[in-house]
Parts: sequence; structure tokens; C-alpha cells
Amino acid sequence: MPDLGKYAFAVLSSYAVSLGLILALVGLSIRRARKVRAELRQIEERQTRG
Repeated sequence: MPDLGKYAFAVLSSYAVSLGLILALVGLSIRRARKVRAELRQIEERQTRG
């Protein structure tokens, strides 16, 4: 790892915040995909029954 000197905290905290935001977006995307899949399954079941 390069020597960041007095900017080490700023750089490392920026990396941590960026990683946290990326993980949050991935988590929200997965949660939304599961919800949409369940809704689609319900719609398809109603169409096949009705």
C-alpha cells in the first residue's frame, strides 16, 4: 500500500464509505428483485387460475 501521509485517513475513509454505499445498493437491489419476483409469481398464479 502506498504511503498516503497526512491524507491516509481521508483516503481510507473514502474507500470505506464507497464500499458501504456499493454494498447498500446491492442489498437494496436484491431485496427489490425478491419482492418483484414474488409479485410476478402472484400475478401469474391469478392469470392461470382465472
